[in-house]
Amino acid sequence: MTQSIPTYDVCAVGNAIVDVLSPCDDAFLAARSLAPGSMQLVDEAQSADLYDAMAPGVEASGGSAGNTVAGVGSFGGRAAYVGKVAPDTLGGVFGHDIRAAGVHFDTPVLQGGAGTGRCLINVTPDGQRTMCTFLGAANQLGTADIDAALIGDSAIVYLEGYLFDPAPARAAFEAAAAAAHAAGRKVAITLSDTFVVARWRTELLAFIEASADIVLANEGELAALFETDDFDAAAARLAAMVEIAAITRGEHGSVIISGDQSVTVAAVPVDKVVDTTGAGDQYAAGFLLGVARGLTLEQSGKLGSLAASEVIAHWGPRPMVRLADLAAQHGLTLT
Repeated sequence: MTQSIPTYDVCAVGNAIVDVLSPCDDAFLAARSLAPGSMQLVDEAQSADLYDAMAPGVEASGGSAGNTVAGVGSFGGRAAYVGKVAPDTLGGVFGHDIRAAGVHFDTPVLQGGAGTGRCLINVTPDGQRTMCTFLGAANQLGTADIDAALIGDSAIVYLEGYLFDPAPARAAFEAAAAAAHAAGRKVAITLSDTFVVARWRTELLAFIEASADIVLANEGELAALFETDDFDAAAARLAAMVEIAAITRGEHGSVIISGDQSVTVAAVPVDKVVDTTGAGDQYAAGFLLGVARGLTLEQSGKLGSLAASEVIAHWGPRPMVRLADLAAQHGLTLT
């Protein structure tokens, strides 16, 4: 049977979150026993207390996978999103923002439950972000929200590691992966955070081996997954499990491995790192869109590096310029 041309390049499944970003210093984090650079889950009361203590900042629709598909849209790609919000003000804001980015989004809202999720992000002067997340409606995503037709009509389904925490969402991942493979599509997952990996290492390894074609991770997440600081050994182990492994290394760029091929892509320099929130998300946007469009690993990695460089130069996790124009300026084209 001839495989149909997909309507969407990337369909992401993730936590639908509104981000609140504020500047802080190390003393602010220490006073609240927050580990710099970490992501931790908090309840609604803890979220409210921290919000009240934070400096004035910026509120913007976020969520890791939501940021990624917004980046895909900014590149001129075709994206869809599956995520759960409540019928409240923040839910309305999230839906408006992601659709305004050109992303298809029609997941049914959560009725009679928690409010829309929000992530409180405190950013230190070096650009590092420390996140406290109240998931709310976001972690109520389940198998009933997985539209097999939508998944099957997408070249790549991209699964957000943060959503691995609740068991119903893990079942949704399995359903999405099964639908993708049944349609001859690819399954990608991002490890998202070292703390996620620490909580679910065994389960993540099992899912990757059974269901993933593409894995995106940063250096720390890779080390946590295989419990080693030997980068080359860990990268080789991951590459042996999947079709493509893409590992970001901050200012040192990224390493992409597929079979016997290994490609190192340099980071795109920026004048000043303002906020690293969304760097990995935007790298995933460029990389996955490149893979979906049949670009080489090097070309895909360059698109990812370019998108990451744009987002770390300003506040907020989504592009502030059209990534398609930026790519053209750097001689990178999508076909």
